[in-house]
Amino acid sequence: MNDRLTCFRLSGICLALAIAAHAQDVLHPPVWEQIPGPPCAAIPEWNAHTQPAPCTSLQVRDWFRDITHWRAERRIRAGYSDELYREPALAWTQSSFVQPQMMVHDRMFYDPGARRYTVDRYLNDVTQRYGGIDSVLIWHTYSNIGIDSRNQYDLFQDLPGGLPAVKAMIDDFHRHNVRVLFPTMLWDQGTHMASEPDAPAIARELAAAGADGINGDTLEGMPRVFYDESKRAGRPLALEPETGLASDEMVAYNNFSWGYWKYNFVPSVSRYKWLEPRHMVHLSNRWAHDHMDDLQQAFFNGIGFESWENVWGIWNQMTPRDAEALRRTATIERAFAPLLTSPGWEPHVSMQQFGVFASKWTSDTETLWTIVNRNGYTVSGRQLLVPYKADARYFDLWHGVELHPQRDGDQSILEFEMEGNGFGAILQQTALDAHLARLLDTMRTLTQTPLSSFSHEWHSLPQQIVPIAATKVPAADPVGMVKIPEADYVFRVNGIEIEGMNDEGVDFQYPWENSARRYHEHKLHIQCFWIDKYPVTNAEFERFVSATHYHPADDHNFLKNWVNGTYPTGWENKPVTWVSLEDARAYAQWAGKRLPHEWEWQYAAQGTDERLYPWGNLWPQAPVPAPEATTVPPPPSVYVPLPDLGRDAEPASAVDAHPMGASPFGVMDMVGNVWQWTDEYTDTHTRAAVLRGGSHYQPQGSRWYFPQAYKLSQHGKYLLMAPSIDRSGTVGFRCVMESK
Repeated sequence: MNDRLTCFRLSGICLALAIAAHAQDVLHPPVWEQIPGPPCAAIPEWNAHTQPAPCTSLQVRDWFRDITHWRAERRIRAGYSDELYREPALAWTQSSFVQPQMMVHDRMFYDPGARRYTVDRYLNDVTQRYGGIDSVLIWHTYSNIGIDSRNQYDLFQDLPGGLPAVKAMIDDFHRHNVRVLFPTMLWDQGTHMASEPDAPAIARELAAAGADGINGDTLEGMPRVFYDESKRAGRPLALEPETGLASDEMVAYNNFSWGYWKYNFVPSVSRYKWLEPRHMVHLSNRWAHDHMDDLQQAFFNGIGFESWENVWGIWNQMTPRDAEALRRTATIERAFAPLLTSPGWEPHVSMQQFGVFASKWTSDTETLWTIVNRNGYTVSGRQLLVPYKADARYFDLWHGVELHPQRDGDQSILEFEMEGNGFGAILQQTALDAHLARLLDTMRTLTQTPLSSFSHEWHSLPQQIVPIAATKVPAADPVGMVKIPEADYVFRVNGIEIEGMNDEGVDFQYPWENSARRYHEHKLHIQCFWIDKYPVTNAEFERFVSATHYHPADDHNFLKNWVNGTYPTGWENKPVTWVSLEDARAYAQWAGKRLPHEWEWQYAAQGTDERLYPWGNLWPQAPVPAPEATTVPPPPSVYVPLPDLGRDAEPASAVDAHPMGASPFGVMDMVGNVWQWTDEYTDTHTRAAVLRGGSHYQPQGSRWYFPQAYKLSQHGKYLLMAPSIDRSGTVGFRCVMESK
């Protein structure tokens, strides 16, 4: 959630300054999640008071001593214990280098026609494009949560096939050695109240499904109680907060974290990995179209990358160059995962070339250097000087070849080439074993093509509108419908998605546009048509069900608020809800009608004067009559339902309960009672419906809930997965027909 990032960084800076004011006297204190690298290694400034020069080994040594001193004291202050890093059930976190946040709505992940999860298809795609993943965060909540009063646990239960299918899906990931996390959102305090606190609720839920971890949405560290409850439930879960840790003490029980970092020329050191080398950070920069900085900083620190491409239904695919860089760096990291948790990690060892930075990882038998070239040009020749050892052999892992260093007294000189903004990795050990031989073969094959040969150009994903077939023209004026006249109409609308800014790919791509975007304006000619005066009611939908015996194959939540096959007493004139887009289309086809295109819906609600609401330009306010007034202004409820602010949504109003809410053409109940289905758009990864009109239900307490779109210049984007979870207690529909 992009505007979170600014908030998080500001709070992080404030916290870092507060810590620095009360911490030990160090020259290089952390700034939130990052420990700045040696300042002498930075790009020289034109107005600096000193002449540019590379760092000396003495300067780097002093910097390293300073951050080592900081680490020792911070561990004492935190009362640090590594108990959970020795927990066998959580050991997998230490080698989970690549983790996407995957929207459950991704079309690679679920086939609604076959009604099955397609884990193999999803994994084949990410493996083919960037070498595969180690864990996956499956996201089933935001941005749809808040459309009605279902809470995060209700939405988990509404996943297609219920718990048995979810468990089988997780088992499929496990067959591929991929671990599975789900989110918790502690800000979800405005929807239906769960029967127990969040920690035991999600611990029990995920234990039953066989999941492996919890991602804490918006959290600066997850409370220890989540781990304790998961252990009590019989399945210890890894904790992964989104926005770093509020205190160093939390490193002890958050095995994971995300990193929202500021990227400088000199690589930073991960604060949490420096405190605990087994802690895994995933760098996240989800809106970026260029991940060079993320990937270089991750490789330098021996940490992970959040390969997040489906961002709330907006596809931000990695470029071919970034994808290939991730494939290669992750291949090396996975091969040396135990070494990358070495307590002997030494970041910023001295290198010979300016702008080339390395971390050194040591064990009793081998030493690994992970190296990045921050220069935009190729560097070669003398790169690394190491103490001479007679039995040492050196391997350029990146290029898959053995190096033969030159001896210079008591040192060995290693020479190799690194392309601009590229990577390198050197291994020192005494023998060439089978494991290493296979890795060298793999990397030699991969790096025959330099990264610079892969495209670094980003493209948005094209969308297509799902066609709506025209209806027959009725022989006589249809009952209960309003005729909308032919007109030239300026269709002006924008999406109200909380995130995505004004990036290409956000919102929808209309048939006359060449890419998806948030703001739309187009003049089009609309033929006359008929539209239902009111949304389809429970009574009307019951006639359809009785006549056709309609019952969807995926029937979870179908007409959820009906009892024993019929609507509750007195609900005959309320709009039908808990019907999916497919259910609404089935009704329309039976009635000889169709769903409206969005621009038809908006024109019928707005007319041609660009009014903000069907009745005019002002939202109705509670009347405050003047003392001398002879008449009392009408209450807002005659225009639109009063907002429903409770944790459990009340039923919608009757469709004729707001007589002054008519559009210029006399169409009723267009805004504020129930959302209404219109068009559907698809791309390779996402299906989404355009919802119009907003609803009466407004969950309180968080701005992350599905926002309302009461203005006729706004629409909602509702991500689609399967009817079972798509159906909602606040979404209904109305139909249209062609006219002469």
